[in-house]
Amino acid sequence: MMDKNEGVVARRGDWKTEPMPEKHETFVINRHFSEKEMEALRRGNVPRAMEDKWFWFMEGETLWAHRSWTGNCIYRLDFEADGRIVVTVNRDPEQYRCTEVEEDVEILNNLLDWWSRESYDHYNEWLSETGDMLERNNRRNKGGRRNKA
Repeated sequence: MMDKNEGVVARRGDWKTEPMPEKHETFVINRHFSEKEMEALRRGNVPRAMEDKWFWFMEGETLWAHRSWTGNCIYRLDFEADGRIVVTVNRDPEQYRCTEVEEDVEILNNLLDWWSRESYDHYNEWLSETGDMLERNNRRNKGGRRNKA
């Protein structure tokens, strides 16, 4: 799918954004991005369709990721000089349901795989994210089911 925002760099004022809530958690991911992948992340994304669930942009060495419908800030990624990525994740249960760092690492790495592509395909990312969510819910439910006799 061709990216209609090609050549346009997303800025904070391009979309509704809410601040990261006081209730949040921080963790570190170690991941390398090529210069081309960093260029894609720096371009950001201004949503163009209902299925385009993310608005993200960079300010300096910080990537801000907001849900497109609500403007809620879900992730803040600080790219450190030593190569680490310090992630701050929203933990307000009214804004974001995930509560486990391991799950956030999985979700965020999947998102970064999509976002760091030269041309961001929001529709297939949405399909992939929806499938991943259903799979996680299914795994969670299998662990908590009881046999009814």
